[in-house]
Amino acid sequence: MQTEILADGDAVARKAAALIAADARAAVAARGRFVMAVSGGHTPWQMLRLLAAEDVPWKSVHMVQVDERIAPAGDPDRNLTHLRESLLEHAPLPPEQIHPMAVESPDPAGAAAAYARTLESIAGSPPMIDLTHLGLGPDGHTASLVPADPVLEVTDRAVALTGTIYQGHRRMTLTYPTLDRSRRILWVVTGAEKVTMMPRLLAGDHAIPAGRVRQDHAMVLADRAAAARIKP
Repeated sequence: MQTEILADGDAVARKAAALIAADARAAVAARGRFVMAVSGGHTPWQMLRLLAAEDVPWKSVHMVQVDERIAPAGDPDRNLTHLRESLLEHAPLPPEQIHPMAVESPDPAGAAAAYARTLESIAGSPPMIDLTHLGLGPDGHTASLVPADPVLEVTDRAVALTGTIYQGHRRMTLTYPTLDRSRRILWVVTGAEKVTMMPRLLAGDHAIPAGRVRQDHAMVLADRAAAARIKP
């Protein structure tokens, strides 16, 4: 796993935006489209706002979600709310190429299965996402793969629901097999609250959910605060 430590969250966001744009151009040149899965978080929203100003072949881009809280449309806890504010209101991404998780559905399990079919329609069967952006929680979670949840053991579905309430919400998430098939996994890790988990992520520590994600196609962009315990 490649690791790059930058000065602060602003530098991480700028570097991530430039890397995503370069991957998008390469994917469109090679395969005609670029499929990106995006997570939530303060620095990622900044990253996406910067991405809107990059040279991206937007007409060939499809944006999907890594995970989402089961909450009403427009809820401030929803990743989609911030995704719209940070990127979709600023970039010329065709609306039909934005694929939100339908967490308002009265049948969340059915909605998860439908989202898996959506992924297959745009990224193949089984789906292979070009770039998946992930974050690292202070408890070692990533996506909505949270400690001790049954969703960690799901291997027969591309998309699943968490089995428990986590930070006030049940959630829909991509599963490990889907994450692991990504052509690139881009970790964006900022903030001192991540400092104890960063070494465990880099070591592939399976005791934390993030450490179980495949590493050979992964890159970590971290700020100095998060990487304070990483030896040069």
